[in-house]
Amino acid sequence: MEEVLEAWGPADAAREIIANALDEAALTDTDDPDIYSEAGAWHIRDYGRGFRYEHLTQAEDEEKLNNPDKVIGKFGVGIKDAIATCHRHGIDITIHSPHNTFTVKEAPKHGFEEIETLHVEIHPPEKDIEGTEVVLDGITDEDIEAAKQNFIDYTDAELLEQTRFGDVYKVSDTEEASVFVSGLRVASEPNFLFSYNITNTTKKINDALNRERSNVGRTAYSTRVKKILQACESETVASRLVDDLNEFVTGETHDELDWKPVQVHAVKILNAERDVVVATHDEQHRSQNLFDNARSDGYEIVTIPDRIKPDIEDTTDVNGDPIRGAEEYREEFRESFSYEFIDEADLTDEELETWELRHAAFSWVALPGEEWEAKVSESLRATDPSRMVTCEHDDELIIVHRDLLTYDTQSFLRSLVDIVAFAHGGELLHREMLADIAGAVSAELIGAAGQADSDPVFPGKQREPEPDE
Repeated sequence: MEEVLEAWGPADAAREIIANALDEAALTDTDDPDIYSEAGAWHIRDYGRGFRYEHLTQAEDEEKLNNPDKVIGKFGVGIKDAIATCHRHGIDITIHSPHNTFTVKEAPKHGFEEIETLHVEIHPPEKDIEGTEVVLDGITDEDIEAAKQNFIDYTDAELLEQTRFGDVYKVSDTEEASVFVSGLRVASEPNFLFSYNITNTTKKINDALNRERSNVGRTAYSTRVKKILQACESETVASRLVDDLNEFVTGETHDELDWKPVQVHAVKILNAERDVVVATHDEQHRSQNLFDNARSDGYEIVTIPDRIKPDIEDTTDVNGDPIRGAEEYREEFRESFSYEFIDEADLTDEELETWELRHAAFSWVALPGEEWEAKVSESLRATDPSRMVTCEHDDELIIVHRDLLTYDTQSFLRSLVDIVAFAHGGELLHREMLADIAGAVSAELIGAAGQADSDPVFPGKQREPEPDE
């Protein structure tokens, strides 16, 4: 026993006693244990059936083995390990129950007088109590607190969500994440986003719980942690996962976000809970204007890794609704427009004069052989009254809100140049650069418009650019 428990300290011994008290409370559905200091000694008290000398037999506990998700212990050696550890560290241990009172002493082993062994002395009950009271005289407050921190019930961890596989807890900025099994800490995880309490165990987990019940390898519980996260449905958990997922481009994500099923599930929850558009970094780079429109519409842009894009395409979220990706939003955006086209004959002279400048604008930005058509509409997009121009690229059609024709000429020309440039992939340009180009072109056209009467090629014929343009 000295070799096996050489690394154990008083906190480990107290941990085993607290675990037994918690197990008894769970098995008997009695009040939670009390842990308190009195007259210089620490008391750990449950309200169950009471400790008996038969419990000192070193054998696996069938009752606990049959209830693996309710209890912590199973080996039948925890109390004996605790007694031996306390004795080695000079802590007097006394156990009271309605059946007997138990104390510890050293005595020679029968038949081997030269070997000193520990013996538990059994006395008539000294207290008329319900349950079991373990008194530790000589243990420090720090050791008791360290022992309590092994149990989720005695930490101040904030519960975020409960699932049928286990619970998810917030990790404070000053602590490492932990993994608990049935309430007992079995591992620390410095790079986990959450702490977990696995309440629905597996054979693999139970087999991995050695008698020290600590430093259990991640392979034993990683599958269960994935199941817990995949069963989560709250925005609280999903938003934290997605915020972390957005850090994948920096390489600073937590370890759970390395798991593809967790990434996909996080997106599905967030799509159900919030107005989002999910897209890869490359999609956002290639279609900046589209995502600017999405932000203007009040959508949050969620960046996802390329590797999960196939897993969320044409799928639904946890509510059964389609996940809104780039193409889904593009279609929504197109369908949000409603047009009431106006014949040119119905335009005022002032409007018509501005409208005719479109030919010159198109000659600057249209590709060879390309013929853009333009129409005026009384309405454009009901959800965005400020929008004055749009394009239907498949039809090479520019649609202008009638109100734009009464703005200043430069605003009209700039809008046309801008929308056609974007239709040709101008979204790849830096936004300020594109604005400068549109301004320069419109200024050129306004100057040319002043010469329209003397220049037979204006408007409508494409001008040859200067060599340095």
